[in-house]
Amino acid sequence: MKVLLLSRYGPLGASSRVRFLQYLPYFQSQGVEVTVKPLLSDSYLRALYNGGSRWREVLKGYAGRVLALLGTRRFDMVIIEKELFPFMPAIAERLLRLIGVPYVVDYDDALFHRYDYHANPWVRRLLGQKIDSVMRHAATVIAGNKYLAERACRAGANRVEIIPTVVDTERYQPKQKAVGEVPIVGWVGTPQTSRYLKPLLPVFESLKNEMPVRFVAVGANPEDFEGTPVEAWPWSEDSEVESVQQFDIGIMPLEDSPWERGKCGYKLIQYMACGVPVVASPVGVNVEIVEEGKNGRLADLTEQWELALRELLTGGSTVRKNLGNAGRELVEKRYSAKAQGPRLYQAIVDASSHKGSGRISG
Repeated sequence: MKVLLLSRYGPLGASSRVRFLQYLPYFQSQGVEVTVKPLLSDSYLRALYNGGSRWREVLKGYAGRVLALLGTRRFDMVIIEKELFPFMPAIAERLLRLIGVPYVVDYDDALFHRYDYHANPWVRRLLGQKIDSVMRHAATVIAGNKYLAERACRAGANRVEIIPTVVDTERYQPKQKAVGEVPIVGWVGTPQTSRYLKPLLPVFESLKNEMPVRFVAVGANPEDFEGTPVEAWPWSEDSEVESVQQFDIGIMPLEDSPWERGKCGYKLIQYMACGVPVVASPVGVNVEIVEEGKNGRLADLTEQWELALRELLTGGSTVRKNLGNAGRELVEKRYSAKAQGPRLYQAIVDASSHKGSGRISG
């Protein structure tokens, strides 16, 4: 089977990397030939994170996507990550359906809210139902969680598969820390998402005044946390696992809004895969991943965050290890590429042959 993967990004983009690119070796082992055509290059992402101009990369990306679409008839199936052309109507997706090229579309966040909740009323009017149209014309919609799957059903999707975001558990492994090291409370993300840490800065300050502890934000801009207890560590794909392995506690604070409810908890899965206990906001899929008191803690209010972190920091390494072991077990069972690869492969095979029925599975 020949598949055209129209991803949003290349390897530097976390969503593209974890939702599809990490599965390519497995697909190849099953006789699936995948051609990858990203919309936006790694240069675009570097400019985004560093505040540089991105227009040239956007224009190049759109032109390249048009060329890629001209060759879709050579493939048995097209996989679309999110949408073909951001901030444009779903004309290209409808054309694929009209010319008989089946496509699978994948969502790991609530992209539809970028349009239907947009501040500009004209964007809401013209594009508010765009993603619903993309979902409706797809052979299969792959959703990272129930919130996204339910939107696909309301949009009239033919078939919906819930396949969570996962990690490669061969790469993400627990690592024993040296006795006596100052515990690290860590977070992994991008400069755009480090804002979720800001409400917790008073908590970090209070705890640091009470006990030996370090707070680390991997992937954040150092200047955004000058004068705070937070250390900003650089992110790279090669060093990401090593950074997480140094954590004693992994955190995922979020706001409770429609956009955040569509997130797939990737940070939590990274932490747990490395045997790190977690503290997370009880938003969206987080409440499915975190089992209170078993593999981590859920904290909503600032006071709850301070209490949860203090208890894990003062409870000792044995308490943290027990929680971390439970998290690792959950990842191996449900949130690993090994567990979900066959399901993703079967969903694509069924979509290419128009097999399968029903609305939501997974």
